[in-house]
Amino acid sequence: MNLYQQWEKMIEEQGRSKKVDYNKFIEEYLQKEKEVYEQILADHTQTVSGTCSELAKKFGMSAPEFAGFIDGINTSLKEEINLEELTEDTHVTLDIDYEKLYWNMLDAQAEWLYTLPAWENILTEERREEITKDYKQSKIVVKPKKVGRNEPCPCGSGLKYKKCCGK
Repeated sequence: MNLYQQWEKMIEEQGRSKKVDYNKFIEEYLQKEKEVYEQILADHTQTVSGTCSELAKKFGMSAPEFAGFIDGINTSLKEEINLEELTEDTHVTLDIDYEKLYWNMLDAQAEWLYTLPAWENILTEERREEITKDYKQSKIVVKPKKVGRNEPCPCGSGLKYKKCCGK
């Protein structure tokens, strides 16, 4: 069983336990995740690299928990990692696109992550505001104007819509 499958199994087993235990498990994981992000963001000029077991130990996580972390950051990497092939001996490189990571944190509504003070040393406040604005605009749904039956047909025939494409 690869590390990612072990991670999924851990989540599944916790989901079957009492709600209090599951919530405690998730809170503990999210705290570990926050600490990993704080370390990575604090030393953002260095690319994180090593085997899964080495990196898990470095960041104070179990190997399956680290696989869960990789799952969360994977779409923010310049080159995604195949989660199905992760083992403790798999060498991984976390070459992070920090603007994409910030966007993905906004998308995940992870305020505890995108408000970390370490972001100030990576992206300027103006750039973070710009990414936030672009993110919010991407979530706005714009419906096209409905053609009225007595308006000219949009196909360009010169007829009213009701006599042309609206039949």
